[in-house]
Parts: sequence; C-alpha cells; structure tokens
Amino acid sequence: MTHKDGIVATIALALSTLAMAGVVGSGAYAQAAGAEARGVQALSNAVIETVCPETHVNRAADAQWLAVAVQVNP
Repeated sequence: MTHKDGIVATIALALSTLAMAGVVGSGAYAQAAGAEARGVQALSNAVIETVCPETHVNRAADAQWLAVAVQVNP
C-alpha cells in the first residue's frame, strides 16, 4: 500500500506544481497580490486617521509607528 501512496503523492505534487505555474503565468497571482497590497494600505490609512487624526499625510509612516506604540504601551 505504501508504494501506491508514493505514486499518488508524486502525481499530486506534479499536478499541483503545474496548477501553481498556471496561476502565476496567467497573471492572476499578480493581480491578487496587488489587490491585497491596496487593501492593506487602505486599512493602514484608516487606522492612522483613527488613531492619529492630526498627523499630516506626508508623515504617514511615522503615524503607523505611533499607532503601534500607542497600542503596545497604553
């Protein structure tokens, strides 16, 4: 039975590798990664505006650190 399991596992690995290559090659992965990055940026901006409303837009990175520091050390 273990010999058959090894063959099935090898075939499954080969098929999943081909499927992943197809997804990456089609551009769907890049599109999903870009959408996720935009969503994280939007969430980050919403948190910044909530925690540090007086922070200027050009200081957004500092506001992120301040927001984290406020949550860690109340």
